[in-house]
Amino acid sequence: MKPVIRKAIAAIRARYAEPIALTELASEVFISPFHFSRVFSKETGVTPGRYLTAVRLFEAKRLLLTTSMTVSDIVCGVGYSSVGTFTSRFTKAVGLTPTQYRSPEVAKLLLAVAPGFFALPSLEDVGPQVGLVSGPDSVSGRITLPEGMRGNVLVGLFADAIPQSGPVAFRYVAASGASSFTIPGVPAGSWHVVALARPVTGEILIGAPREVVGAGDYVDVRMRELDPTDPPIAVTLARRDMLGAGTGRTHRLRAV
Repeated sequence: MKPVIRKAIAAIRARYAEPIALTELASEVFISPFHFSRVFSKETGVTPGRYLTAVRLFEAKRLLLTTSMTVSDIVCGVGYSSVGTFTSRFTKAVGLTPTQYRSPEVAKLLLAVAPGFFALPSLEDVGPQVGLVSGPDSVSGRITLPEGMRGNVLVGLFADAIPQSGPVAFRYVAASGASSFTIPGVPAGSWHVVALARPVTGEILIGAPREVVGAGDYVDVRMRELDPTDPPIAVTLARRDMLGAGTGRTHRLRAV
């Protein structure tokens, strides 16, 4: 069924600024809405509606960070009709207002991965950062890179399958082949594991095991090349209390 999902995702990415109904997407790939939703969720890990929301929020974040467009223009450009509704949903999902998201610190500590767009802060930029929440426990595991690849991998624990806000805890791992890691300061709860890397040689890599982990668990993260069906991700390690007077400036990011 993957060609069907690829076609639906291509439609979402091409028309995210328009009203898109589940029945429309299902009819375009010639299957029933119920079957389409079930297959889509199985292939991507999220419903078509959540995937569409992820695309819209990613594009909003990209425009906030890379252009001088007003928030009102961005809202219209990503498929929302009300600035108030968008601001409320954005702030709830991201933990920052759209205006706060324009802080240079947000861009400096951005994790982003999508076709043609990638950002990963350096170890020097991250420094002694910790997650957004602190806890007494840890999560351990193993990261496996494709054969012959090595590089720094940022592995984090997030509240959602498609993260919109920063990790509750994370760790940079210098990986080569199979490498062990431990993420300290993990709070109680259930978390989604997402890992991003751009090796010294090779394509952008992502690792996102489907299982949900809790403090004390062990997780096996197998890094792979980005797939066109992967939902776009853009989160920042910057916390609200780190944002200074520079909020409101745009910060040019490089695309890949």
